[in-house]
Amino acid sequence: GSVTRKEIRSGFLGYRAVSARRGRRKDCRKGLRKIQRESSTGRREIMDKIAVYIHGKDGNVNEAEHYKPLFPQYDVKGFDYKAQTPWEAKKEFPSAIRSLCKEYESVTLIANSIGAYFALHSLAGQRIEKAFLISPIVDMEELIIQMMAQAGITEGELEKRKEIYTSCGEKISWEYLCYVRKNPLAWNIPTEVLYGESDHMTSCETISAFASLTGAGLTVMKGGEHWFHTKEQMAFLDAWIKRSQ
Repeated sequence: GSVTRKEIRSGFLGYRAVSARRGRRKDCRKGLRKIQRESSTGRREIMDKIAVYIHGKDGNVNEAEHYKPLFPQYDVKGFDYKAQTPWEAKKEFPSAIRSLCKEYESVTLIANSIGAYFALHSLAGQRIEKAFLISPIVDMEELIIQMMAQAGITEGELEKRKEIYTSCGEKISWEYLCYVRKNPLAWNIPTEVLYGESDHMTSCETISAFASLTGAGLTVMKGGEHWFHTKEQMAFLDAWIKRSQ
């Protein structure tokens, strides 16, 4: 009935193997599997951070490629959303971002223009460590009223007709205006904002008020536009991201 040294050793190794398998299963259950990708130098790296890019109107997920060199320790992915209104974003964005980011320990957001507005409206409660907002729309009510004034549309007329298209092809909606009035932004994630001095969508006073209210850092490019696209503007944007990380 005695147990040999060989049997003891065999049992010990078997226990260690079972423990190792249990440990691996535990790691998987935590949902923190780290992602491997090929680095620019050809060396395999373990990526446990993701930067999600949300484009603006008429943009696309391919724009995310620009940000990969700026976030070398991150997997950078574009979010191809379908939402056209803030209430649609409220339904689409949270679950989509959770699904995209579930395997990463750290999440950073990069969002542009109307995409930034949708993110501000829908992602305040999400697991995001930091946000970089480029020309964000931060006061949609003000923007809609500005568009109405430029098109010579009164509020009473919009309420009666419900939807009106401007000469530029932009749709102004009574439902949209009422919604943004009833659902103001409430943002509590550490944020850096890049703003062009000549942005025609958002006034300097409005973006400054947003930064003050949310505690966001605000960088203004002298002579910059709403759409950052020239060589000089993109160089300024790149330097801002590197400095703000």
